Amino acid sequence: MKETLRRMQKKRAAGDSGFTLVELLVVVVIIGVLVAIAVPMYLNYRKGAANKSAESDVRAAVSAVEQFYTENGNKYPDDIVAPGTAGASVVFKIGAATTGQQVATLSPGNTLVYKQLTTGTYRICGMNEDGKVVYKYESAVGGSVKKATETDLDTCIKAAAPATP
Repeated sequence: MKETLRRMQKKRAAGDSGFTLVELLVVVVIIGVLVAIAVPMYLNYRKGAANKSAESDVRAAVSAVEQFYTENGNKYPDDIVAPGTAGASVVFKIGAATTGQQVATLSPGNTLVYKQLTTGTYRICGMNEDGKVVYKYESAVGGSVKKATETDLDTCIKAAAPATP
C-alpha cells in the first residue's frame, strides 16, 4: 500500500496534474446555461427602463405645459412633435415668441407629441424608439400618465377627446 502511495506522489510531482477534458466541458456548459438565462433578462430590463423613461418624459411635458399656461395668461402652447434625438429639448411656446417659453428635456430615443384638442384641453403622447408602448395624458380627464390603448403616436393624438365632465 505504501508503495502505491509513493508512486502516486511521484506522478503528481512529475507535472501530471490538471483538469480533465470532461471537467472543462462541464464548466463551459454551466457558463453557457447561465449566459442563456441572463442575457434575455437583461434585455427585458433595458426595454422596461426605456419605456419608463418615455412615461417620465410625458410627465415632465405635462408639468411644462401647465407651467406655460400659468405664466402666459392662461394660453396653451402651440402643437409640437418632438423626435427622439439624444438630449433633445421640447420647447413649448406660442408662435415664434422667444419669451414665455417652457422647456422639457427628452430622454434619448423618446418621441413626444403635444396637441390641443379643444379650448382648454390637450393630449400628450410619448413613446420610446421600440414603438411598442405609448403613454398618454389627457388634460380633460386629468389623473396620471397611463399606457394608451393606441399602438402609435398618430393614432394616440387623433383619438377622439373624451367628453368634458
